[in-house]
Amino acid sequence: MSETLRSTDPAAVLAALGLSAPVLPGAWAGPALTGESAGTLESYNPADGSVLGRVALATTAQYEAVVQRSAEQFARWRSVPAPKRGEIVRQMGEQFRANKPALGALVSLEVGKVGSEGLGEVQETIDIADFAVGLSRQLYGLSMHSERPGHRMYEQWHPLGLIAVISAFNFPNAVWAWNAMLAAVCGDGVVWKPSLKAPLVAIASHRICEDVLAAHGFSGLFGLVIGRDAEVGERMIHDARFPLVSATGSTRMGKRIGTVVAERFGRSLLELGGNNAIIVAPDANLDLALRGIAFGAVGTAGQRCTSTRRVYLHESIATDFTARLVKAYEQVTIGDPLVAGTLMGPLIDDDAVRMYQEAIATAVGQGGRVLTGGKRVDRLGSYVQPTIIAMDGDLPVCQHETFAPILYVGTYTDLEDAIRRQNDVPQGLSSSIFTTNFLSAERFLGPAGSDCGIANVNIGTSGAEIGGAFGGEKETGGGREAGSDSWRAYMRRQTCTLNYSADIPLAQGVNFDI
Repeated sequence: MSETLRSTDPAAVLAALGLSAPVLPGAWAGPALTGESAGTLESYNPADGSVLGRVALATTAQYEAVVQRSAEQFARWRSVPAPKRGEIVRQMGEQFRANKPALGALVSLEVGKVGSEGLGEVQETIDIADFAVGLSRQLYGLSMHSERPGHRMYEQWHPLGLIAVISAFNFPNAVWAWNAMLAAVCGDGVVWKPSLKAPLVAIASHRICEDVLAAHGFSGLFGLVIGRDAEVGERMIHDARFPLVSATGSTRMGKRIGTVVAERFGRSLLELGGNNAIIVAPDANLDLALRGIAFGAVGTAGQRCTSTRRVYLHESIATDFTARLVKAYEQVTIGDPLVAGTLMGPLIDDDAVRMYQEAIATAVGQGGRVLTGGKRVDRLGSYVQPTIIAMDGDLPVCQHETFAPILYVGTYTDLEDAIRRQNDVPQGLSSSIFTTNFLSAERFLGPAGSDCGIANVNIGTSGAEIGGAFGGEKETGGGREAGSDSWRAYMRRQTCTLNYSADIPLAQGVNFDI
């Protein structure tokens, strides 16, 4: 397995994004809130363990100031015509374009994505801004025919309010943008609690948007609070000023958020765990399948919610294809994510490395066989080897998502059984089949086929694009973001009936004459 490791000086990247202060504020009500703090957080580069920067954690008082400021701006923003809101979002997208090289490099530095993935994440933010601009002229309601003469019925959509966004480390920029750009054109304010493992990307992203908002007199419509759950997280999910909490993270976290928000009759938009499988049929284009599986399982070091965790190979191709897959894994270049040619960077931290090691030990204890990888790379930083584990039947460990490059490979005889095994996990995010058989593809996509929110044919489980609604079923949480009609989550529906007659008849023929 090729390993190319080299240190990268982040000073120029941080300077380009205005992040060179010794301690950066962790609360932003538009501009930064300085003064008190709830302690200091260090952001680490997982490639070498060095400290990238320090952030002052937000206090409860600062949280309150951020929310109040966003609420004040929302009261004005909701009355701005949606196309005008779209124009301001367009300008945000242009600023992300201008800052794409530096921000993409910072994503790589702070969370370990390889260079193309760091840039690709910022491109996702640009794409969702473009999508939102077009959407700003398409927030359509329906018109209905009334049973009463001289009456007209229609529905319309209004801004919902303040949106709380809680994001995970693995997409420190794009997932927030999925929410923020759509919420903005829908007329909402947004308060963001990012992962404590990626605070610098959050600050840089917030500042890019704040510069645009301030130029139009809406400084603070977007707020940022970087803080611990005790000071910020619990307060946010209990806060009735947020009619919607959009959260990305673990299923355990989602259960807590969903319960608390439901108790106050709020809405939750949850993007939680994935445990994604690929079925490879005997008639598949195996070259395509190899590339789709490799990127799905190894991309972002297996730290995507859509990462491929399981593969089911038809028994007639299993031996040869597994050998090809092992060979491909052994050619993966591991190392500094900003070095050209690197295909896999580090895991986010040493806790992630320990989970990787524990999952492999558990799998072996349950009868799995390590075909390649399985070890930590003995270099500075949180590096591991991408790992393939063969299984006879499904292992109990496969019921759980491990955020690491571990791929479980099994065989099947009958497509119905492969689909059943793919679905037989608590999560339901992404799924794929590689086949050139029309009937097999349609069976996989049919009502008794994949039970996931995303079902693909001849592409992998990872790499969803803006435009299609992203999200999954079961313990994945049921949320939908980033495309289709997902904008409706950020608005409230209102049904209107107008009487233009000289009478006031009641529906359903009810009489009430006075």
